[in-house]
Amino acid sequence: MAILSPKIIFALVAALSASAATVESGKFRLYKFEQAIGEENYQITSEGERLLLDSKFAFEDRGGKVALSASLRYRPDGAPLRYEVKGSTSRISKIDSLVEIAGAKAAVREGKVSRDVPAPDRFFTISGYAPISMQMMMVRYWLERGAKGSLPVLPGGTVTIEPRGQDAFNVDGKRVMLNRYRVSGLIWGRETLWMDDAGQLIAAITIDAEYDHFEAVREGYESGLVAFVSKAAADNVLASAAPPTKRPIAIIGATLVDGTGGAPVTDSAVLIDRGRITAAGPRSKVKIPRNAERIDARGKTVLPGLWDMHAHFEQGEWGPIYVAAGVTTVRDCGNEFEYITGVRDAIEQGRGVGPRLLLAGIVDGDSKSALGIDRVNTPEQVHSVVTRYHDAGFQQIKIYSSVTPEMVRAVSAEAHRLGMSVTGHVPRGMDIYQVVDAGMDGVEHFLPAVYQAMLPKGLKRAPGSAFPPIDLQSEEARKLIEFLKARGTVIDPTIALYELTWRPDNEPVAAFEPGIKRVAPELAQALSGSGLPALFASPFHKTLESAYAAVVALHKAGIPIVVGTDQTVPGFSVYREMELYVHGGMTPMEAIQAATIVPARAMKLDREVGTIEAGKRADLIILDSNPLDAIANIRTVKTVVAKGQVYDSAKLWRAAGFSAE
Repeated sequence: MAILSPKIIFALVAALSASAATVESGKFRLYKFEQAIGEENYQITSEGERLLLDSKFAFEDRGGKVALSASLRYRPDGAPLRYEVKGSTSRISKIDSLVEIAGAKAAVREGKVSRDVPAPDRFFTISGYAPISMQMMMVRYWLERGAKGSLPVLPGGTVTIEPRGQDAFNVDGKRVMLNRYRVSGLIWGRETLWMDDAGQLIAAITIDAEYDHFEAVREGYESGLVAFVSKAAADNVLASAAPPTKRPIAIIGATLVDGTGGAPVTDSAVLIDRGRITAAGPRSKVKIPRNAERIDARGKTVLPGLWDMHAHFEQGEWGPIYVAAGVTTVRDCGNEFEYITGVRDAIEQGRGVGPRLLLAGIVDGDSKSALGIDRVNTPEQVHSVVTRYHDAGFQQIKIYSSVTPEMVRAVSAEAHRLGMSVTGHVPRGMDIYQVVDAGMDGVEHFLPAVYQAMLPKGLKRAPGSAFPPIDLQSEEARKLIEFLKARGTVIDPTIALYELTWRPDNEPVAAFEPGIKRVAPELAQALSGSGLPALFASPFHKTLESAYAAVVALHKAGIPIVVGTDQTVPGFSVYREMELYVHGGMTPMEAIQAATIVPARAMKLDREVGTIEAGKRADLIILDSNPLDAIANIRTVKTVVAKGQVYDSAKLWRAAGFSAE
């Protein structure tokens, strides 16, 4: 791999600065889910013996404007002197940081909090993924200092940069060789960057502050976007899976909760051979082969592997996180085509650790709020897009918020013709009755689409205000429940998401989600920044309490309720979603089934997975405590069997940058 010679980049800039005020400038096109949404412009100018980088970074995401400005004053050798960044990093997060270096000390301000810290001998100044030009300067600095070891950064943290070789790309008919780097510690998870031999950052495949796919490509290289995403996906899957054992596996002595709803079996035995369950029941009735690998599970509980029906598998870390949490099947509800198919295939082929991925291809219509690149505004587009997803092995189509009523019907008809199902949002201008009548088999998010339809007609609510509580005996509530039951509509509430985003901002996340204490520090900081001003949060809390009860009312009426998280707190929000169902009135067994057999039925895979029965795929979890006694015991997963392969949860948590306990 070509590594830039020491001092070459900053020496060149220093030489240029002696004769010109502007020594470098550039532009990056910004993308989210491969959709162009904005740009970053940067300029480096000389200030005598110092240099100054100024960046203007801005994009529009689903109608929300996101912009920040950043500056870096530094020495000709790249050493930072003053760094400032201010603005927004996503629709829901802001940043305001300043670092000033004076000798061996650094004055750091983050928001209104200031502190003085020692300045390491070797460090850089940067805050998160944006702006992209700051990442370019960080890699230049690292290369200048030998391209070895980790790099402390201020305001805080440590970044690791790893050379990953060279890649050839075809850009507008020309073959271009670029140096690939993997960056970790700047955000939660790993980024992929490409630089040319002149030190210009060409492309960055990362995630934004909402933990959504985000890409930046230097002007002139835009045609390589798909290739950059595909290469990053292949490089981003964590840790190859161990080869499956050829010996049978016997889990002995546990209390077996098989997910069928039947009574638990104490002192059980579950026998697994070549990735399949061959027997499950009382130990006295299961013959254990002499050569079996025995797992002593006395005092523990065995359950089917869990599902997350609303995932967005954005980065490699999600794979071990899900398996560590006991989630063995995931429905990805909208992703970049090249990325998610690459990750799915890598996991299936044993080249990475992760759950079984079921894919829902996202489609949207044209509007300022559109998401992704697959638009369906005509019947011809519908046929092309749905067929492409079908042929790539996707199980569903996901409708997003800007699809017109005519196109909802067309997408549903085409998907059903090909044997796929349809889920998604209720698009703007439609209600839940209309989308279900148009052919949608499921609806994502209980709030506001389902909740709204259960409120009195004509109710007026100020934008941004809380919904009033639902009267479950009202005509509107009874009508909707009867309608959804008759249609068999699958509801994916994702209510743990709303609990997090609507919490009073003075309430620690750990008060209701203890998993926050175990996530990676970069992620914990971002998640803790959510919430509503405490003064205004009370009405939203009442809305949530009403929503929990309404979700359970739908379940009691026979409407399929499936556990989904829409990311939230990775891994742990699957547990929280189940806890909230029990809080609303489900039994622990019903909540367990909402995360096992009910989603398996919804995806027409109940003959394959969802319960622990002979002949089914060996997806199951071993817990220290029984969740039938208290649903919070679902958090005691210690061992996971996915497709017959045994995993230690603690090792997988650590692999993803989380703490094991």
